[in-house]
Amino acid sequence: MSGRSAPAVLPRSLRVWLGPIAALAALVVVVLGVLYADDSKPGTVDARIGAALDGVGPPWRHVALAMDFLGEPVGAATLVVATVAGCLLFRCPRAAVLVVVGVGMTVGTATLLKHLAGRTIHGEHLSYPSGHAAFATALALVVALLATGLLGLGRTAGTSLVLAAALVAGAAMGWAQVALGAHYPTDVLGGWCTALAVVPATAWLVDRTADRLVDRMADAGRR
Repeated sequence: MSGRSAPAVLPRSLRVWLGPIAALAALVVVVLGVLYADDSKPGTVDARIGAALDGVGPPWRHVALAMDFLGEPVGAATLVVATVAGCLLFRCPRAAVLVVVGVGMTVGTATLLKHLAGRTIHGEHLSYPSGHAAFATALALVVALLATGLLGLGRTAGTSLVLAAALVAGAAMGWAQVALGAHYPTDVLGGWCTALAVVPATAWLVDRTADRLVDRMADAGRR
């Protein structure tokens, strides 16, 4: 598939809901970033949740370490390559592009925000927002968007699937990060919201860019 025949990675039926959700998520990221800028201590909510989850023992610690590995360079690269291969297998080139660009933009944004916020944990380790949570949520969003298009889901079902996938992936990775003491809970929330803000916007740009390129190629072919 190519051009306008290729399925959009952000179906029109989802734009009505995902647009405002992305804007709200971006606002949450900014607000939390301002609240915890240059901070090195957990907030009240962080302390309560962290106390309940910190220091898990086997076998859950092994699960948390496995989840953490999936957010590290080797694990993350493996997941990205596998997801791109799946997109190409289903003949969804735009989704394959979104996997690389969308996930890359999300992780890049989270990294930039870490330096802007300056929040630290365990000394000088920048923590806000969580890059692991942002990565896991972004990848889940792309897969859910792909499934929505392939299954032809409507606005309600599609939006529900996308948000559910983001919630499950973000919560699972977030739990691992808090349980291992790598992040505060609000860092995880910031990473989750970063993905919710970046991926829909990137998906829209991928669709718009692809459509324009096809239109130009079609115009050139008619000349």
